[in-house]
Amino acid sequence: MSDGPSTQPRRRWCGEDVPLRQKIIRAADGAGAVELWERSPYRLLGDGPDSEELVDMLFLGNPLLCVASKLSDARTAPREQWRGKLSKCQFIVPSAMSAETGLTQDGRTSARCLDNVGPRQYLVVEQDAGSFDDQAGVLLHLAEKAPMVLVLHSGGKSLHAWFRCRGASDEQLRAFFGYAVRLGADPATWTRCQLVRMPEGTRDNGARQGVLYFNREIL
Repeated sequence: MSDGPSTQPRRRWCGEDVPLRQKIIRAADGAGAVELWERSPYRLLGDGPDSEELVDMLFLGNPLLCVASKLSDARTAPREQWRGKLSKCQFIVPSAMSAETGLTQDGRTSARCLDNVGPRQYLVVEQDAGSFDDQAGVLLHLAEKAPMVLVLHSGGKSLHAWFRCRGASDEQLRAFFGYAVRLGADPATWTRCQLVRMPEGTRDNGARQGVLYFNREIL
């Protein structure tokens, strides 16, 4: 889900530390995806919050949001213009935008670039390797280091966790995310304008991107 050329130098992260990741998974002692769901302060069943309700809670008011049904059609508009459309979309930028368009590094006008994304609101940790239980064990460990707001199923092979950034310095966020990358997180989601999976959205294969864990109290 790369955004192409960046307006900042590409950040280099340390590679995955496989022994450390396995140690964390073993320490979870079987606490996997079911445990993650059971620990959710909000019990998420078929009648739980949908994408519209979740986005209203994640982004208060009527901020500019960048949303996409596929990677090539991202558009930025006030939240109210997306009303009733979010559940059919795959992607969202996990921070409000500062303008409807901006300029990319090569001077193109874009609805999604570093020039028009606002301050970081959420960091998303996405893993592609391991079972859902392995990934959940890592996320439960990371939740001890930073406020984990929600975890969703990608509709494919991974769990994606949203961590709140409010109150954290850039140095703290870099340190946390660097640690997450050592545990197997995809470094691409560090980019502030990166598209991530829409909570309770619909993947291109028709699968629901269901939320397994949600803690509204720490928003």
